[in-house]
Amino acid sequence: MQSRITKTWIAALTLALLATACSGKEQENAGEPSAAVSPSATAAAAGSASASAEEAVNPLGKYDPPIEMSFGKLIDQSMKFKEGESIENNAWTKLYEEKLGIKVEFDWTVAGTEDQYFQKLNVAVASNNIPDSFMVNAQTLAKLAEAGQIEDLTPVFDKYLTPTTKELYYADGGNALRAATFDGKLMAIPNISSEIDSTSMLWVRTDWLEKLKLPEPKTMDDVYAISEAFAKQDPDGNGKADTYGLGVDKLLWDGFPGLEGFFNGFHAYPNMWVPDASGKLVSGNVQPQMKAALAKLQEMYKAGQIDKEFGIKDSAKVAESLIAGKLGLYYGQPWTPLWPMQDGKNLDPNMEWKAYPLPSVDAEPAKTQSLFPIKQYFVVKKGFKHPEALVKLANIYKSDEVANNQELYSSKDGIAFFKYAVTAGSDPHQNLNAYKKLSAAISAKDPSGLSPSDKAGYDHIQKYLNGDNVSWGNYLVFGPGSSYSIIDQYLTDKRIQYDAFFGAPTPAMTEKTAALNKLQLEAFTKIIMGEAPIDAFDKYVTDFNKLGGEQMTREVNEWYAKQGK
Repeated sequence: MQSRITKTWIAALTLALLATACSGKEQENAGEPSAAVSPSATAAAAGSASASAEEAVNPLGKYDPPIEMSFGKLIDQSMKFKEGESIENNAWTKLYEEKLGIKVEFDWTVAGTEDQYFQKLNVAVASNNIPDSFMVNAQTLAKLAEAGQIEDLTPVFDKYLTPTTKELYYADGGNALRAATFDGKLMAIPNISSEIDSTSMLWVRTDWLEKLKLPEPKTMDDVYAISEAFAKQDPDGNGKADTYGLGVDKLLWDGFPGLEGFFNGFHAYPNMWVPDASGKLVSGNVQPQMKAALAKLQEMYKAGQIDKEFGIKDSAKVAESLIAGKLGLYYGQPWTPLWPMQDGKNLDPNMEWKAYPLPSVDAEPAKTQSLFPIKQYFVVKKGFKHPEALVKLANIYKSDEVANNQELYSSKDGIAFFKYAVTAGSDPHQNLNAYKKLSAAISAKDPSGLSPSDKAGYDHIQKYLNGDNVSWGNYLVFGPGSSYSIIDQYLTDKRIQYDAFFGAPTPAMTEKTAALNKLQLEAFTKIIMGEAPIDAFDKYVTDFNKLGGEQMTREVNEWYAKQGK
């Protein structure tokens, strides 16, 4: 099952603020790794019937006359436009038409959340009134593929890839493409993102640590002690019992705050598939380590370390507590200094936070979990005459045309132009590499070796070092001792537990995931709040298996056996 992360746009904003480019030089000799399975190698394909021989050898070839291609598009809460521009009229739509001969149109847009987008999409799918291309999640992809509503991209995908784009899609050995492959047919182009960017770490208010004379956290016992002190010893000094130890929201699993890291400290891995002692894949949700972590959370809730109303508060509400100086400890992803920490720093310049590697409950080092990162896919409607156009759009997103044009990426005042694009995909280690380059340049006080985009990030961080707190969050993400220094440490120490399942959704996943997510959330919330005893976890395991988990496990292992693991 997939983690439910509500602030995915912040991860993209990280890149916008630091201007680390969504680009790469076209590499003449770049090829796919030998371990990768080419989609076109698994199906007899002679190329798109709609493509001419000239187009076949030009992945960025321009259609003449131009073609029209319609889309559905999410306009998220962070998207802004320059005066006179809109989603229909901007630098990206002009680029598509001028360079590719593709007139991008929008059948519909949704201004709001990702959930609202998928609600709109579900209505369009049910009525078979879908645009020529659009973004889907894994469950919708499986349904569309089964219903025959989308094009098989196998004949055009490898044929039209540029070397740079090819390197991107095969960097993981083809796992992302396998997740979009049904019965040997590539039915979508995955939105490539990073496994390591979703890892978790412990964030602590260090000014409170110093005030209360507490040691930095190294063990889970330290975490409990710090949480207790932050809840009971008036760290904000106002004489009121209005602070909390551990931040938790109603979803439990979130980029901010998320309990994944807490459970990882008990060697439990929620919402992912891990090998058991026999080598079979099992759901992390029903392993005994989960019960131990839930028992401790129940104890912490009873002690007043966790907000009594967490069950009705979303991440934005928890953020309000942090910003107001009422929360000093949470588990979260590397981007969280940009939001909500930066907002808190703007109100209270004395606020200080620091990231720590996950503490462990015992002598075995804790591993942070990393879910399979592909959450979104781009598809083409069945019958669209130019399915290769989607590949061309993906190519130009990674082209020098974009890399060398700041007007296609971001503005100095923070407008993220890249969000206007109708496809997406980034180097999985883009942020980690940015950290390494920026951290080295900061330590050496020498930015001369940085690219223009990395130099922009360097300048942001220098603002903070020169006393401008508005760039403090950038420093905590990319500077020395930052969140990405923790991720770098995780990689060096081999402290990342990767999701062992990366295939297309199985039939049981498509049908049962929503019900099992609801079952889990209700059971775990009641246990944490003490409304159910810890032994209610055993009933949850039974219900999980009965309501689809057993079938899902069987299907996952059938897939796993075919991977030659």
